[in-house]
Amino acid sequence: QVQLVESGGGLVQAGGSLRVSCTASGRTVSLYDLGWFRQAPGKEREFVGVVTGSGVTTYGADSVKGRFTVSRDNAKNTVYLQMNSLNPEDTAVYYCAARNTGWVTWNYWGQGTQVTVSS
Repeated sequence: QVQLVESGGGLVQAGGSLRVSCTASGRTVSLYDLGWFRQAPGKEREFVGVVTGSGVTTYGADSVKGRFTVSRDNAKNTVYLQMNSLNPEDTAVYYCAARNTGWVTWNYWGQGTQVTVSS
């Protein structure tokens, strides 16, 4: 029902910033929560943040709070993840995900975009 495509990943030096984007297509996209996850090498997938269909933002680990910002442009069906003060621990594949607002399970996933932070 929803297709997600991430873009904007790349190589960044420690202390730098990067914004990744995810464009969603499908029916009733505005009713979905659009969120970000990441998976570092050898680690489990980690929740980063989400903007719900109602515009409420929530963040995950303390390590990203204050540095990462999730935003949403409903006119473009796009969710963004602005990452500031990056460090090598942020190196991961960043995935966009979607779920119907009010649900728990994330049903739709993008292909991921690689973010690499050099020391």
